[in-house]
Amino acid sequence: MSIDHDRLFKELIQTFFEEFIALFFPTMHEHIDFQHVSFLSEELFTDVTAGEKYRVDLLVETKLKGEDSLIIVHIENQSYVQPSFPERMFIYFSRLFEKYGKHIVPIAVFSYDPIRDEPSAFTLQFPFGKVLDFHFFTVELRKQNWRNYIRQDNPIAAALLSKMGYTESERVELKKQFLRMLVRMELDEAKQRLLFGFFETYVKLSDEEERRLRSEVNEMETKEKEQVLELIISYEQKALEKGREEGMKQGMKHIVQTMAKKGMSVEDIASITDLVEDEVRELLEKE
Repeated sequence: MSIDHDRLFKELIQTFFEEFIALFFPTMHEHIDFQHVSFLSEELFTDVTAGEKYRVDLLVETKLKGEDSLIIVHIENQSYVQPSFPERMFIYFSRLFEKYGKHIVPIAVFSYDPIRDEPSAFTLQFPFGKVLDFHFFTVELRKQNWRNYIRQDNPIAAALLSKMGYTESERVELKKQFLRMLVRMELDEAKQRLLFGFFETYVKLSDEEERRLRSEVNEMETKEKEQVLELIISYEQKALEKGREEGMKQGMKHIVQTMAKKGMSVEDIASITDLVEDEVRELLEKE
């Protein structure tokens, strides 16, 4: 199953928007009124010449030093070189400025794995003078050293350890530090689940690595060890329950579809399986 990177990042940053700004743009953070923050609907732009559609992932309405303003957050997960990306950021900016007529802060988050120097400006000039010099703020995650963030009690930092610069040999230590951060922050279950799910999407340890992790956790101080082990066991149980549920669904789907192939009606299948007719139809549509 393909990963919807845009949706994952959007949910993470929208949930922890202030923490995102504080982590990567502390000076900007001082100017934003976080009491007045609302997320607007996605803006979709069409490139008429290329025939492609692009969307701004997050459009935030807020106040910057008392003035109504917008913040664009665009997540770029494409790993191939895109010479036109700065131009695209300018188009986002200019069209939104035309539509809303407000001050706009543009931010691009580069989340792909290769390390590359991304431009942060779009310039239009001639030999006789410069016409345009547009700049935007950037976060290049893979260039960040994950160890610089593990002392911060910031949920964005914890989740994004999984997309920062680490080596294969550091994967076990990376997850251990992520778990320690989760324990320290004492978040509610929904937020904790969001962070855990995000991290696990990008850093999935092998069975051997999980055994090494468990061994290293057992060497921690008693109180912290108990808290981290409790967290690990909790999510292992949830994963197991989810797997069982998925297995049961797949088994029921197979039974329903087999019955249908034998010519049984929806009503008869529902009666035999104790499903309601709408559930039977839904399973048959997934064939």
